[in-house]
Amino acid sequence: MRTLLLSLMLGCRLFASAQPTTAQLRETATDFLRQGDNANAILVLSRAIQQAPGNMQLLTDLTYAYFLQRDFARAIETMKPLLDRDDAEERTFQIAGNVYRSIQEVTACEKMYRRALKKYPESGALHSEYGELLMEQRKLTDAIAIWEKGVQADPGYQGNYYHAARYWLTGRDMLRGILYAEVYVNMDSYSARTPEIKALLLDGYKNFFVETVDASRQSSSRKRSAFEEAMRSSLAKQSGLATLGLNVDRLVMIRTRFILDWFGAEGNTFPYRLLDHHRQLLREGLFEAYNQWLFGAAADVLQYQNWVALHPREMNDLAAFQKNRVFRMPQGQYYFGD
Repeated sequence: MRTLLLSLMLGCRLFASAQPTTAQLRETATDFLRQGDNANAILVLSRAIQQAPGNMQLLTDLTYAYFLQRDFARAIETMKPLLDRDDAEERTFQIAGNVYRSIQEVTACEKMYRRALKKYPESGALHSEYGELLMEQRKLTDAIAIWEKGVQADPGYQGNYYHAARYWLTGRDMLRGILYAEVYVNMDSYSARTPEIKALLLDGYKNFFVETVDASRQSSSRKRSAFEEAMRSSLAKQSGLATLGLNVDRLVMIRTRFILDWFGAEGNTFPYRLLDHHRQLLREGLFEAYNQWLFGAAADVLQYQNWVALHPREMNDLAAFQKNRVFRMPQGQYYFGD
């Protein structure tokens, strides 16, 4: 009998020592979420929370799992106490936004985003998502103001460039729109959104040169900054090349001459990462391939495919260049006026 008791005690100790840690349980739950098995993720996260009650990361994960499961009642029940805690994470507010927007709790969602941005004023993601909420309500002026703040606060986050580019390129400000669009494409080169923005970028160049010919078509009457005036002036010098219309070859010429002109005059006054990127591509002999990658499919798919087939080395070199260099806009290069 005594031997049996000792064996049972030893077995319990071995079982207890084999129990997964909280970190291991969270990793397992994350794997289930990646697989789309939300029910098992909830099961594992609930077990982990028994081990670590009040753990912000686990409770945020559980809210997200309930959200994916479309169990919005439990998502809100889990989420609400977290938003009042001092240790609420940026991700906690993002997930709360997803939950509120799914059930169309617009007022609560706006209030939550305002509070989140007071806590995380440099969050590009929160600016982007708050702007989306405002856009859904057709508050476009408020939405673009939030996205612009996001560009300033977190220039390394791509979402605000995407939304702002789409806003400005709808006839509001072609210059700002084409800059933001190209920044976005370089930061998020192969997403589902990229072809859309490349097409808008090509149209943006066409419309910019229409405006240089016909002043009555000017897309913006607001006061421009010195950077914007210098950019417009330098780019407008190349308008003669657009007289017969724009294709990729003419855009290569226009943009090459613009870069040479810009760095001969304004490049040191207004350092801008995108334009530095252009100059580097020119030095590497990759600017034509880059412009084909940027505009080719939007301009003419068959011509682009033919160009790629005839220039495999250039496209491979460009792909290697892009792979080895992460494009990121730095702080301090926001030069736009109100």
